[in-house]
Parts: sequence; structure tokens; C-alpha cells
Amino acid sequence: MMNLLFISGGEILIVGLVVLLLFGAKSIPDVARMLGKGMNEFKRASDEIKRELRDQTSDIRRDISEARTFVNDEVKDVQKAVDTDLSVDDDPYNLKEAEKQDKDQPEVKSTKKKINPIDNTPDGKAEGDGPISREDVIEE
Repeated sequence: MMNLLFISGGEILIVGLVVLLLFGAKSIPDVARMLGKGMNEFKRASDEIKRELRDQTSDIRRDISEARTFVNDEVKDVQKAVDTDLSVDDDPYNLKEAEKQDKDQPEVKSTKKKINPIDNTPDGKAEGDGPISREDVIEE
């Protein structure tokens, strides 16, 4: 059979027989009509409560909306002010100017040669069993 709200078909049949015995065959339509009216009245009452809550909270919703708009406008104003300050004083230490000056100067080539860290000699040629130096480069 079928299951309806955790009630099996046999249990539904027993409940139907008990209702038939208590109310009789002639009064079952009247009982169903009263249940329908009661459900309809309950639905109307819940809709009325929802409408009253919506009406009562409309002022609060409007205030919250105005506060949200005000805060968003203030955030935009502060962001504009910060952006303006950053664009005016974008390089307080004149780092961009120093980079331009470095580019204008001629490049100086180094005369340093790399040494082999294993045997401490330039070009990897062994010159004896001396100590290994910590220096990375030597000058010619």
C-alpha cells in the first residue's frame, strides 16, 4: 500500500473506520466542510499577521536603507580622498626620479672574475692546497 506521513495504508483504513463510527456517514461531509473552513480561517489569520508585521517594520526597513545608502556614500567619498592623496604624493621618496638618473648614466663594466669556490682559483685552475676563501670574486 502507500505511506502518507509515516502512516501505512492499514493504519489509514483503521482511522477512517473510527471516524465513520464516531460521526456517522451523514455527518462526515459536514465535518470535512468545518475542517476546510477552519484551515481557510487559519490561513487568513496568518496572512493578516504577516501583513501587519510588514506594515510595522516598513519604517525600520526604510531607516536601514537610508543608513546603508549614507554609509556607502561616505565610503565612496573616503575612497576618492585616499585615491586623490595617493595620486598627488605617489612617490614621496622620489624613487622614480632616482631610477631615471640611473638609466641616464653610462653602464660601468666590472673587471671582476668569478672564482671556483671549490679550489679558490679563477677559471677553475688549481694553484695548490691553500685554504678556501669566502670571497666570491677577485679583482684583476
